[in-house]
Amino acid sequence: MCKTSYFVTFLAVGVSLTLNILSITQPNWLTAHPPDIFHTDTRITYGLLEHCQSTLIDFPGPGESGKIRYSDYTCRPFPTLKDDGCDAEDGNGKRRNFCVLWWLAGYASELSVVFGGAAALAIVFAVTTRSRRRRVWRAVASLEVFHATFKILCFGLITDLYLTSRLPLFEYARPGPAFVLNILSWTLDVFIFFGVLITGLSADAGHAWAAGNRAYRSLSTSSEAGNS
Repeated sequence: MCKTSYFVTFLAVGVSLTLNILSITQPNWLTAHPPDIFHTDTRITYGLLEHCQSTLIDFPGPGESGKIRYSDYTCRPFPTLKDDGCDAEDGNGKRRNFCVLWWLAGYASELSVVFGGAAALAIVFAVTTRSRRRRVWRAVASLEVFHATFKILCFGLITDLYLTSRLPLFEYARPGPAFVLNILSWTLDVFIFFGVLITGLSADAGHAWAAGNRAYRSLSTSSEAGNS
């Protein structure tokens, strides 16, 4: 692969890695908006690492608006043994299984960051070591497979918990922005993998568009160029 191909791949991996990190750190994989009760507007979000809740209460009051507004926003680690009953036995062990699978999804997403960073470093290594540039694309493609696989695993676990869990935690919940960021991230990884695979194989076959100045030339072509 030529430097241009590696540069484009590096940018794409960087975008995918950024989307992945944002999906991990944003506490809004799932968002819930329960019905208002006594002028109280509550919004709850669930992230891989945090649970956040915003509360807005309107009290009757004097003045033109005729109300006094109170707001509160709090976040805490999620899920936890104490607050979410991860160590409690509920007959079928569903609460404990829920916590274990949610933690596993978080670990999988974090592990994908490691492979994404390794893919970016491999590209830098390929560009700075010209003699190995033809072979490094295989390592980049392999790392991208793991980069995508662990994100897809995270997506699958969270989706399954969202669709099948009967716990009151997800009542009124819907997929949120971080959920979408995860999908965009691993979808981009799939395109990156096939792009690197096709370009790398084409470069090995000697196609100039993929190999650049290091493309293979036939003997007849080389002799004609020398005679001219």
